[in-house]
Amino acid sequence: MNPYPDWLNPGDNAWQLVAATLVGLMSLPGIAVLYAGIVQKKWAVNTMLMAFTGFSLVLVIWVLWGFKMGFGDPANLGPGILGSFIGKPRSIVGTANQGQAIIPLLDGAMPKFRFSESTLAYFQFVFAAITPLLFLGSVIGRMNFKVWLIFVPLWSTFAYCVNAFLVWGGGFWAQAHAGASSLFSTGALDYSGGYVIHLAAGTTGFVAAWVIGPRLARDRERAVPNNLPMAAVGAGILWLGWNGFNGGDPYFAGTNASLAVLNTNVATAVALLTWVLWDIFASREKKPTFLGAVNGMIVGLVGITPAAGFVNTFGAMIIGVVASSLVWMSWNWLGRTRLFSKVDDTLGVVHTHGVAGLLGGLLVGVLADPNVTVYLGNGKDVSDVTAAGWLWGHHPAQILVQLCAALTIIVWDALITFAILKFLGLFMKLRAPDEVLEEGDIAVHSEEAYPEESLVGGRLDTSKA
Repeated sequence: MNPYPDWLNPGDNAWQLVAATLVGLMSLPGIAVLYAGIVQKKWAVNTMLMAFTGFSLVLVIWVLWGFKMGFGDPANLGPGILGSFIGKPRSIVGTANQGQAIIPLLDGAMPKFRFSESTLAYFQFVFAAITPLLFLGSVIGRMNFKVWLIFVPLWSTFAYCVNAFLVWGGGFWAQAHAGASSLFSTGALDYSGGYVIHLAAGTTGFVAAWVIGPRLARDRERAVPNNLPMAAVGAGILWLGWNGFNGGDPYFAGTNASLAVLNTNVATAVALLTWVLWDIFASREKKPTFLGAVNGMIVGLVGITPAAGFVNTFGAMIIGVVASSLVWMSWNWLGRTRLFSKVDDTLGVVHTHGVAGLLGGLLVGVLADPNVTVYLGNGKDVSDVTAAGWLWGHHPAQILVQLCAALTIIVWDALITFAILKFLGLFMKLRAPDEVLEEGDIAVHSEEAYPEESLVGGRLDTSKA
């Protein structure tokens, strides 16, 4: 008896499952405890429950129809971009998912997968699941919980699956020729989701925060974190979990995966330190802050995500410095303009994910190193698969491809988010009533993250003292 089909490589299969689990840990408990520690005490339970339910909702729709919409056969809705805009919705809950994985439009344009469809589906699921959890940070502290339960599956279907198919599933932006040899020899470069995940989360979070409305005024004015050590735990899980985020995306446990992991950590360290220095020398208080360091960390992780396996390690350091500096300015200067101060983006997702994801994606078009091998050729009639950026004297048109792909995602996701919320608003209150916002978790869930001692252990008997 043999447990392995001829096409399956145990090492690749094991790494994809481990990488997917690392990404899953970024959501649960990573994002859950990071956000729950940063928000006010009265919203900690609500934040964690929204994270856990969001993760669960995406998994259900992913196996019922979402995976095939993002990575299946094209639906061919019409001419031009519509012909490769989205995949046909199909279920993968039967036994067919035990066969060799394939992305139909990319078959023949990359090495054959050495693992099953169920492995690919789970790996891609954890990316789909973390995206709503990221833009959750924009609407914490006032979104109606029942609206969240409906919004997440709708958004994942009509926004995320479209993004994934366009860029990763062989859709329009995977096919749009950049005049250069790039990943799959054509198209926009988004190694692990700078566009599909982070730019999408930043765009959606900002629009959702605008449509739903702000928190209570005093909550905005005094948004004090309730548990920074817990936030530190979440941030650390997020950082190290990103090794699976970027290390798993070559789909093979090869040298490019190793480089992507190294680049991820170097860019993150540089970005964190850059933000801390900006806080020391340019902030109003001229003091370093832990939350500032976490913001810098997140910006580094996001900025390197679209580039991790395309740039050399010096390029990763450049991305860390540039992304962190520009997002610091966006947060501290642009964030004080009328538009950004009017829209209550609770945790600044539009900056740390939206702006950082856009910058990282554009910098790929500049810094992609043709000497970094994504997939090896055979030394004869098949060349190595690499990506070349403008800095190396190759194909400045790649920057235009990167920009146009980004604009597509920004416009589509903004429209879909607006449309879904306005539709739900016809028969549901998008924002919880003020009296509920006053109490927070107690009013919504009848639970508290940190109950009073008398509720936990009863009254202390002091009669014998």
